[in-house]
Amino acid sequence: MIRKISAAFAGGAVGGLVDSINIWAMGKIGISDLIGLAMKPEFNAPWLYQRMVWGGLWMLLLLLPLWNERYLLRGALFSLLPSAMMLFMVLPSMGKGMLGLGFGAVTPLVVVGLNLIYGMAASFWYCTAICAGKRLREIG
Repeated sequence: MIRKISAAFAGGAVGGLVDSINIWAMGKIGISDLIGLAMKPEFNAPWLYQRMVWGGLWMLLLLLPLWNERYLLRGALFSLLPSAMMLFMVLPSMGKGMLGLGFGAVTPLVVVGLNLIYGMAASFWYCTAICAGKRLREIG
C-alpha cells in the first residue's frame, strides 16, 4: 500500500510540474496573449512547490478502485476535480470572477485542458511505478 500511495503522490507532483511548465511557457512564448489569457505566472520556487504538493495530494485519488484498467482515463477524469476547485473557488477568491473569467474568456478551457494533461501525466507515472511496464503495453 505504501508503494501505491507514494506512486500516486509522486505522479501528482510530476503532473503538477508538467502543468506548471505548460502554463508558464504559454505566457513566456506568447500563446497566452494570442488566445486572450491574462494569466502569466512567474516561474519561481514557492509557486512551483505549492503546485507540485497540491498536485500530489489531488492525485491520491488514483488510489480509488475505479476504472483500474483505464489509467489515462482515470487521470483525465480525476483532473476534473482540481479543475472545478480552481474555477469555482480559487480563481473567484482571487477576485477574477466565477470561472476565472477575469483572466479572459478562454480561462475555463485552459484550466480544464491543462489539468487533463496534468491528470494523464500523473496517471502515467502511477501506472509506470505500480504496473512495472505491463499495463503500459496494454494501454499504449
